[in-house]
Amino acid sequence: MTYWDTEIIETPRGTFEIFIKGKGTPVCVTHHYSEFNNTGDYFAETFTDVNKVILVNLKDTGNSSKAVEAHELSMLDAVYDLEAIREALGYSTWIFAGHSTGGMIGVIYGIHFPESLNSLILVGSAARKYNLSPLCIYHPEHPKFALMQKLIQRLKQKDLSAIKRQQLSEERTKLSLYRPDQYKNYFSLKINKGMSASRLNFFAREAAIFDVTRELAQISTRTLILCGKYDVQCPASFSIEMNELIPTSQLVVFEVSNHYPFLEERQLFRQVISNFLKSNL
Repeated sequence: MTYWDTEIIETPRGTFEIFIKGKGTPVCVTHHYSEFNNTGDYFAETFTDVNKVILVNLKDTGNSSKAVEAHELSMLDAVYDLEAIREALGYSTWIFAGHSTGGMIGVIYGIHFPESLNSLILVGSAARKYNLSPLCIYHPEHPKFALMQKLIQRLKQKDLSAIKRQQLSEERTKLSLYRPDQYKNYFSLKINKGMSASRLNFFAREAAIFDVTRELAQISTRTLILCGKYDVQCPASFSIEMNELIPTSQLVVFEVSNHYPFLEERQLFRQVISNFLKSNL
C-alpha cells in the first residue's frame, strides 16, 4: 500500500494537516469528525487513480489547529476552512467529494461557494436531520439503535487499546453493511483513522437542527448524488430529496449497498464516478 504525502498548510484561519495522493484535477475530501493520517481513507482512495486528492484534517483532528471557540467545530466553519485551504494551495476551483457527514459539509459548500467548485459529489448523505426517519439507525425506533449508541460511546473513550478500538469500530461498521460477512474483503487495506470526540459531540447538537433543504436551489455546481438502497445511516430518501431540489444534480442508487457503496459495489461505483468526471471535461 502506498502511503499518502503529508503537508501542513498555513492559512489565515489556522494551520491544517492535509494528505495528498494521485495526480490530475484536484479533489478535496473530508469528513466532519474523522481524524485521518498518512494511511489515507477508503472513500478518498476512490479518486486517486485519476485525480489529485487532498484529504483534510479539520480543526481538532490530527495536527490541525485546535478550535478556540465552539463555533469553529461547525459545518459552516469547516466550509470556510476548506476555502482557506483551497486558496492557500492556489486552486481557482476544485472538486469536493464527501461521504456521510462529509457530504453534509459538501451541501453547505455548494450553497455558499458554488463558484469554487467545478463538481460536487455527495455520497450517502442528507441536507437535513436524517434521524427523523425510523429507517435510520440513529432513530430510537430502529431495532439496532441502542447497540449503535453503545458502540459510539465506547469508541469515545481515550484509554481504549488499539486492538479493542479496532474491534469496536469493526462491530460498528458492520451495522452499516448490506453484507456484514464481507467486512474483511471490503476493509482489506491497512487504512486506519481516529475519531475526534469534540467534533462528534458538537455535530450531535448541530445535527439536531440541521436543515438546508430550502437553500438547495442555490447550488449551481454540477452535482452527483450517490447512495446505497439500504443505507441505515442516511436513508436513500434523503438522497432522493436532494436530487429533487438541486437543479444541476443527478442521482444513482446502488441496489446492493448500505452506507458504503464505494466498497460494497466498488467497480460500479468507480465507473459511475469516472463517467461523471469525464463528462465534465
